[in-house]
Amino acid sequence: MRVEMWTDVACPWCYVGRKHFTEGLAAFAHRDQVEVVHRSFELNPKAENGTVPIIDAVAAQYGRTREQQVARERQAADMANAVGLDYRIGGRVFGNTFDVHRLSHFAGTHGLQGEFLDEAFRVNFAEEASIYDRNTLLGLAVKVGLDEAEVREVLDDPEAFAEDVRSDERLAAELGANSVPFFVLERRYGVSGVQSSGMFTQALEQAWADRPAA
Repeated sequence: MRVEMWTDVACPWCYVGRKHFTEGLAAFAHRDQVEVVHRSFELNPKAENGTVPIIDAVAAQYGRTREQQVARERQAADMANAVGLDYRIGGRVFGNTFDVHRLSHFAGTHGLQGEFLDEAFRVNFAEEASIYDRNTLLGLAVKVGLDEAEVREVLDDPEAFAEDVRSDERLAAELGANSVPFFVLERRYGVSGVQSSGMFTQALEQAWADRPAA
């Protein structure tokens, strides 16, 4: 059974949602027969990398006050902490995640896409290191087992794995996804947002029971 997961490393709800899904999958009896496919989604594809704090940028984007956005960050931090994830508030900056997505697809060619994304999410939210910084990306890629020279080649070529990212985003649009996290089970069931681990287990059980007979 296949589960496709659209996320963006800049998305706090994806950080928590991935953890909930992992817990839900662990409680699923047929977990060893589930293929998880990681897909790309850019929340802000036109963003430019810079030094603007993420709190200020997102508050302006959605018409919130800074205090309202800080409250949302605290809500996300509480949810993350509840499932054992570290989450810092105040140090992240706004930027474009296209290179992160390109590297995730490169990592996928080495069977390390999930590990790469886990580390990218951790570095972004637990350390507040800039995932838009080349050295940060190099460091986390090497940490999960990717070759530094090959990672540099991917980063130096803006079209390397770019079509993989765009293809994922086109597919998301075709499936009606306009936000993340977004999960699709067997191309029949869609689950969006930060759901509980128990809900994910139930969705997996339903998809398994309803799968076409071999």
